[in-house]
Formats: sequence, structure tokens, C-alpha cells
Amino acid sequence: MREFNQQKAQAAALADTSRAKAFGITSANVEEVIRERSHLFQSVLPAFNQFCQTNLHISPEKMLPLLWDLWLPLGMKIAAQHQQLKRPFVQGILGSQGTGKTTMSLVLGLILQQLGYRTLSLSLDDLYKTYSDRLALLQQDPRLIWRGPPGTHDIDLGLNVLAQIRQGKAPVTVPRFDKSAHAGAGDRTNPDIIAGVDIVIFEGWFVGVRPVDQSLFNCAPPPIVTDEDKAFARDMNHRLTEYLPLWEKLDSLILLYPTNYRCSLEWRKQAEQKMIAAGKSGMTDAQIEDFVNYFWRSLHPELFIKPLSQSPQIVDLVIEINPDHSLGKVYQP
Repeated sequence: MREFNQQKAQAAALADTSRAKAFGITSANVEEVIRERSHLFQSVLPAFNQFCQTNLHISPEKMLPLLWDLWLPLGMKIAAQHQQLKRPFVQGILGSQGTGKTTMSLVLGLILQQLGYRTLSLSLDDLYKTYSDRLALLQQDPRLIWRGPPGTHDIDLGLNVLAQIRQGKAPVTVPRFDKSAHAGAGDRTNPDIIAGVDIVIFEGWFVGVRPVDQSLFNCAPPPIVTDEDKAFARDMNHRLTEYLPLWEKLDSLILLYPTNYRCSLEWRKQAEQKMIAAGKSGMTDAQIEDFVNYFWRSLHPELFIKPLSQSPQIVDLVIEINPDHSLGKVYQP
């Protein structure tokens, strides 16, 4: 029975040719790859089960296919890339709201820890400017009503942290951000002091995103409608240039790509409804639409994210997310 399962897993791994290519699986190495993945699956399972129950409040059995088909091969791929590099490896994860980038970062951390690597999860959110600095920023540009768009981060802070890690320095002071501070406006909180890092998982809603041709805003998609909208979009596009030195610190970039970008609006509504049902405060549907439209005006997915799904020079792996949150295609662009 065990041999049959091994053969079945090998056939399944080779059946999806684009995914097999993305994870470096061939008919020559598939037996060894599936055997390694199976051993890793058994060793990470206790920690994964606990993670699902504690963090996701979901039955681990529901997440096992995702663990087997995506997270384990992805963890093995990142580990192999780190070994080739011979220095700390920085893996970027780009994904809009609701694509699961935070969950993926934490699960990859579990897997890589099981493989013996010291892993750090860093979010673009951790690089926000302080509350007082953002108040001053709001005086300069009243359009920056929410934290998140280009211009609201301390880029030098991120450059300094990633440079220290890549150079193998220790200890490293890693910034952290408390979103609940100042009635939800958020502020820096106590940093983490990290002794040493092998692999950084650096995630965020526009990690790795590049500026686009300014002429694209002449006929931009909604909600970039008015002249004021277009001016804001052009300014945010220009601000992206300041982030390019930070993206240069990435050794690899994964794109979590919704097959329909509008799904992030529905996913956000679902998340807020769950919070309200649990007795926490949350936004109304109208407030959520205003919030999401604000971010679409600043960096519209059609203009900034869609082209990256076909950009092998920038993105190493594309993972499609279906409207029901199930896994779509996995491919190298």
C-alpha cells in the first residue's frame, strides 16, 4: 500500500507540468523528491496541526492538501536556493489583501525551521513610519489618509535591516508595528532582537512592485476616474521609485495572484464580518469599499500586478488564487 501511495504521489507531482517545472520536479528526480517531501510532511505535521488550530481556527485536515501540494515543495525550493547562495536568503512574497501571504509566511517558517534554518518573517507593515511621522506626512499630503500606500514607509529602516541580515551580522534589531495603537492608526512597538537569520520571508501588498509608464493613467480603470484620482495614481507611481533599492535586496519574488483582483474586496468583507461575529469591532461594507478603492486608486492591480504575472525578470513564481481561496495554477512566468 505504501509503494502504491508513493507511485500515486509521483504521478500526481508530474501530472501538472507547469507546477512540476516551477518546483524542479522531473521524471528523473520525482521518486527522491516525493520521498523527501513525505519525510518532511511527517516531521512538520505536529507543529502544523497546532498552527492551524491556534492561528487559523480551522481543522488541520482541511489544510493538508495545501501543505502537501504547495507549502512543502515551496519550502524545499527556498531551502535549495539558500544553499546555493551561501549567505542569508531573502524571499519576497507579493500579495493583495486576502491572498494568504501572512499565513504562507508563517507556514514556510515552520517548514524551514524543521529543515534546520533560522527564519525571520518580516512584513512591509513593519516598516511603517512612526505615528508622529505619519501625522507630519498627512500635513504635507492630505491624500495619505490611510497608512499603506507608497510614501508611508521608512525605506532606510528596511534597507538597513536587510543589509545587516544579508551580511550575516548579529544580533539584528528587527522593527515591529502595532496596528492597534492610537485607536487603529498604529505605531512602532518593541522591536525583536534576532541572534541570526538564514532565510527572510519578506511579505507585503506591493513588495517588489515597480513603477509603470505614466501614460497608462490617461485611460486607467475604475476607481481611477477623476483628474484628482489620476494625479494621485501618478504621484504614487512616482513614489514607487524610492522603493527600488529595497526590492533589489530580494533574492526571489513570489506573486500570490488572484484570478480576479476584485475578490480581495469580497475577502475583506468576509474577514470583517467574521470579526464582528466574534464580538470585535469591524468596518461596514461601505467603509470597506471606500478603503479598498483607496488602495486601488494608489496602485491598481490591473496596472501594477497583472503585468508581473508575465514578468520572469521580476517574478520567479506565480501562485494563482481562485475566488473560493483554492489553489489555481502554479507556474514560472
